[in-house]
Order: sequence, then C-alpha cells, then structure tokens
Amino acid sequence: MKTISVELPERAAAEIDQLVRAGWFASEGEVVRAAVLDFVRRNRSELLERFLREDIEWALTQKAQPA
Repeated sequence: MKTISVELPERAAAEIDQLVRAGWFASEGEVVRAAVLDFVRRNRSELLERFLREDIEWALTQKAQPA
C-alpha cells in the first residue's frame, strides 16, 4: 500500500476525528481511503471521458501544427 500525505482544512480534520471517535472508522486513514475510493467509483466515467477529450484535443492541435 502506498502512503500519501495530505493537508486538510481544520473543519474536515475535525469531522474525520469525530467519525473515528464515534467508532464509525478505526483510523483517520480508513476514513480518507473510504472517501477517495467512493469519489473514484462515483466519478470514474466522467473523469475518463474528460481525460479522453483532453487527449483528443491535444492530438488534434499537434496535427494542426506545421512540422
């Protein structure tokens, strides 16, 4: 597993602490993992489409430039 360090606004950090203290999650890392995985799962197709459009746009601009 890869470790990533993030900075969060105090309010978000406090909410994460509350979730852990309430017993909903075992650790702060578990909360962040769940949030990231949920975000990716819900936005995967939209993100993929955006990245594909950006790649196509880049390719078309490269093709239009003189060699």
